[in-house]
Amino acid sequence: MMTVAIALFTADLRTHDSPVLRGALDAADQVVPLFVLDEGIRAAGFRTPNRGAFLAGCLADLDAALRERGGRLVIRSGDLVREVCRVAEETGAGQVHVAGDVSAFAQRREERLRAALAGMRRELCVHADAAVVIPPGAITPADKGHSAVFTPFFRKWSAAGARRPLGAPRKVSVPDIDSEPPPEAVGLAGGRPSSGLPPGGETEARRRLKAWLGGPVDRYEDLHDDLAADATSRLSPYLHFGCLSPIEVVHRARQRGGAGAEAFVRQLAWRDFNRQLLADRPDAARDDYRCRQDRWRPDGEDAEAWRAGRTGYPLVDAAMRQLVTEGWMHNRGRLITASFLAKTLYVDWRVGARHFLDLLVDGDVANNQLNWQWVAGTGAATRPNVVLNPLLQARRFDPKGDYVRRWVPELREVEGSAVHRPWLLPGDLRRRLDYPDPIVDLDEALARFRTGRAA
Repeated sequence: MMTVAIALFTADLRTHDSPVLRGALDAADQVVPLFVLDEGIRAAGFRTPNRGAFLAGCLADLDAALRERGGRLVIRSGDLVREVCRVAEETGAGQVHVAGDVSAFAQRREERLRAALAGMRRELCVHADAAVVIPPGAITPADKGHSAVFTPFFRKWSAAGARRPLGAPRKVSVPDIDSEPPPEAVGLAGGRPSSGLPPGGETEARRRLKAWLGGPVDRYEDLHDDLAADATSRLSPYLHFGCLSPIEVVHRARQRGGAGAEAFVRQLAWRDFNRQLLADRPDAARDDYRCRQDRWRPDGEDAEAWRAGRTGYPLVDAAMRQLVTEGWMHNRGRLITASFLAKTLYVDWRVGARHFLDLLVDGDVANNQLNWQWVAGTGAATRPNVVLNPLLQARRFDPKGDYVRRWVPELREVEGSAVHRPWLLPGDLRRRLDYPDPIVDLDEALARFRTGRAA
């Protein structure tokens, strides 16, 4: 009698280094590669146009990869627990393999699924190493459930040693079972995605990783903060959807070697750092990790100007417009725009985190929320009251103004660094520009923030 196992794909949409798929293949003669279009996906933010469109591309690519190996992706819609149990009943599957996750939503889903399968005398097998390099809880201080400071965490993380990447399977045998149409046919994405959205899927992810490690990574240490150079990997959407295994990325980067590769690996460690924070403190997705007794200003006209990229501070506005166009933002831009909202405008970090989740293709609960808290000073930052001055940031990271001119067309005729202070331009030129005056005085804003946090 043929045995069957289910490989339940969530945010691990790949065939290479897939503990979920490999575990199911090792456990049974046949495997059901399953993805459920759960209503919970909507609640988790995946049905925003950018992530919905990217996810549709990922699923189509995963289906194609499985078909090359004799299999296919089985798609069902509805409550995830109900649909997994239904597939298990239809195929006689004895095990369900799934990637571990740290969000409160994923934890509740896992508990429900485990209980439902136990009632059917089926087993749930959770692979904690499918989405991270080092699983949460593997490296912790002696007196805590997690590390609250990144530098000592990174030292332990680097020394811990990850497992070796798994190869992609050569053959996947799938039992006879019905599947729904591909997600494009059921309108997964909804709405209109950003015009500059990259293609989703493992095939494109691996192409980009190969190109990145083929040379550009060598410049990463020197250029990763240079906004105009755009010299980062842009792999974050593919890591978020699991089109790339972080273990394989780290392994291949270390094989490449050099200062640029090591600086790149350090950034990947931040993903694990934020996940272990959220694993121990799930409430940090919505509540202050460290409460500062802030008296936040309301989500009003200033916040709307920030969302629209019309603050009057060109570097802030350029980054916010890049987000709208590409569904992505340079990491230095994320720091600058987050500081501007949470500290200069003194608006609740949750307002900004929600906007980012609505637009970012790589919008991830752990990274997005914990990075916003880090910048706002309510998270794990060791210097919680640092305010990033957008003019000083412009001088350091866009000294010639090329990044601003790329994303703020109203200012393209302004030459050099003068683009960062358009209110100082000669009257005739300034009047021709359809660009707003600054919505806030930086010195007054700094005083307001310090007073508000000290109150």
